[in-house]
Amino acid sequence: MNLNYKLVTDILINFIREETEKVGLKNLVIGLSGGIDSALVAVLALKAVGRERLFAYTLPYKSSSKESVEDAELLSKTFGINLQLIDITPYAEAFFNTVKVDSKLRMGNVMARMRMVTLFDVSSKHQGIVLGTSNKTELLLGYGTWYGDLASAINPIGDLYKTQVWELSSYLGIPDRLIEKKPTADLWEGQTDENELGFSYRDVDRLLYFMVDERRSRDELIGIGFSGDFISKISEMVRRNQFKRRLPVIAKISHRTIDKDFMYSRDWGY
Repeated sequence: MNLNYKLVTDILINFIREETEKVGLKNLVIGLSGGIDSALVAVLALKAVGRERLFAYTLPYKSSSKESVEDAELLSKTFGINLQLIDITPYAEAFFNTVKVDSKLRMGNVMARMRMVTLFDVSSKHQGIVLGTSNKTELLLGYGTWYGDLASAINPIGDLYKTQVWELSSYLGIPDRLIEKKPTADLWEGQTDENELGFSYRDVDRLLYFMVDERRSRDELIGIGFSGDFISKISEMVRRNQFKRRLPVIAKISHRTIDKDFMYSRDWGY
């Protein structure tokens, strides 16, 4: 899982620049949560398009920790990123009260989707595209809200495991405070990713690397030292969350069905 940090940085900067220009736009929009994933994407985007073309937003709810906003502000001050705060509480509360949302999970999903509604709206204002901030670990495990934090126009870090995100962030000089903090979606007080998942990112990244990248068999994974129960649990999470990694499945009626037959790359102009 070792990375050539300079090479990866160059690839991701070029990816952001090229994919933005392909659609005829020049500006980028990102939500800064105060976490390391969005921090890394923001720094890469800054290097790709410059300060004047990057618009960052922190989108707290009333129960969000003040540290999340402070960490977003720390990154902004460290790298000179344009940052604005939009409080999603008023319109999230209106939805909760109207629909009678009665669970933490549902509330968390609504907040994630409200944040993405906000980012896509301001992207229209800035004539830009929304950057994704989900890493490879989250995408494989389905640890994210469908059409919430998993929604974006382009995602520079979707092929980097969480541990690789930490390493690349350190290489790029992102403050240690953001790298060392416990990962959290900050959806309710005291929530952390690893407590909710039931395992550490370092443990699951090591398994996923052997399972996905090296395509090791179950027997080989057990031989490496992983328990059968852990392998089964993670394999099932990857399998059952495949739907989150796909575009909507379209029923085939015609000879040229979108997503099956008509798959021209968008930059071909067809």
